[in-house]
Amino acid sequence: MEDIWLLVIAGLIFIAFTILFLRLGRAFVKQEYGSKMWNHWPSKLFSWQAAIFYSLILTVITLFLLRWTNVLTF
Repeated sequence: MEDIWLLVIAGLIFIAFTILFLRLGRAFVKQEYGSKMWNHWPSKLFSWQAAIFYSLILTVITLFLLRWTNVLTF
């Protein structure tokens, strides 16, 4: 039962970081490359790949920080 809660917490942290990254990054990408370039799928794919990668890294770091502070045990 404890493992299920750990997965739920990790999933919620991952989703939160992904949404945060996409919301903050969208304005930068549109400004940097232009809205015409944003409508092409390779630009959107690159943005999603970056969001997933950084969210995964931040989720792992957050989980280990929570473990280090004895908030979570796994």
